[in-house]
This record gives sequence, structure tokens and C-alpha cells, in this order.
Amino acid sequence: MNLEFWVLDGIQTLRTPAGDVLMPFITSFGNGGVIWIVLTVILLLIPKTRKTGLILGAALILDGILCNLLLKNLMRRIRPCDINDAVRLLIPYPSDYSFPSGHTAVSFAAASALYFAGEKYLWKAALVLAAFIAFSRMYLYVHYPTDVLGGVVIGIIAGYLGYRLVKVLEDKFSRMKNGGE
Repeated sequence: MNLEFWVLDGIQTLRTPAGDVLMPFITSFGNGGVIWIVLTVILLLIPKTRKTGLILGAALILDGILCNLLLKNLMRRIRPCDINDAVRLLIPYPSDYSFPSGHTAVSFAAASALYFAGEKYLWKAALVLAAFIAFSRMYLYVHYPTDVLGGVVIGIIAGYLGYRLVKVLEDKFSRMKNGGE
């Protein structure tokens, strides 16, 4: 844990007035996964990207179950801002547990789902945003580095599982349509 506070406190030395405005803005993109939900809806509305929208939607749902329903409540890790309350929070105090970082997990679930769906450019933009969101959670002192790392891993797993789920269902419906099963 000391290494984690060393990293977090090191990040605090990088704080600037511009960063103190920018990081809460960046982290807000991960609030409730709204940006990723909006992207999912847009992709679902366009016939050409509907399958990608299904994969993204499945990944987001799986991530929500894994991260917010299971792991946060199982681990019950308190946040760094609860231990070191000398750091001034720039965002409202988060009311849930720390591990894993939900903002990071949902963002990496979206980026990896887009990658597995074969989106050549969109996944790269999502990955850049996901990385900024992940860093912002440490800059804002609401997550430990291992919370963020855990969010990355869970997000990638959820993205892959969302892809596999849609692929399995697609294969099943294809067989049914062609007279099999």
C-alpha cells in the first residue's frame, strides 16, 4: 500500500491549475458510462454498425455486473481519499468502494469491445480516452493504481466476453435461420 501512496502522492506533485480543471472534465466522461452508452445507442441505430453496437452493449452490461455488482461489493476497498484526507478532492466524494475503478473498467470495456468488433479507428480513439480517464482517477485521488489496473483488466475481459457472447448468439441464430437445430 505504501508504494501505491508513493505513486498517488507523486502524481499530486504534478497538479496544476489547468490540470485541476481538465482532470474533473476528463473523468466526467466515465461517469455512469454515459459516453459509452450514448456511443452504443448511436452504433445500434446505424445498420452498418449495429453488430458493433451489440458487442459494445454486451460488454458494458457484463462490465457493470463484474465491476459494480460483484467485485466492488466483494472487495470493499476504501478509497485513498479516506485514508489521506489532506488531499483536496476536485470532484464530489464517490460513495461506492474503490476496487476496481469503475470509470476505468467501463472505458476499457468499450475500447476493447470496439477492438474485438473490428473497428479500425474508433477503438483507438476510445483507448486514448480510456487511458486519460484511468489517469484522471489517480490524479483526483479517488483510486489506487491497482484499482485502475484492475479496471483495465476487467474492462478488457468484459470487452472480449461481450464480443464472444454476440458471436455465439449470431452463430446460433444463423444456424436456426438455415434450418439447423
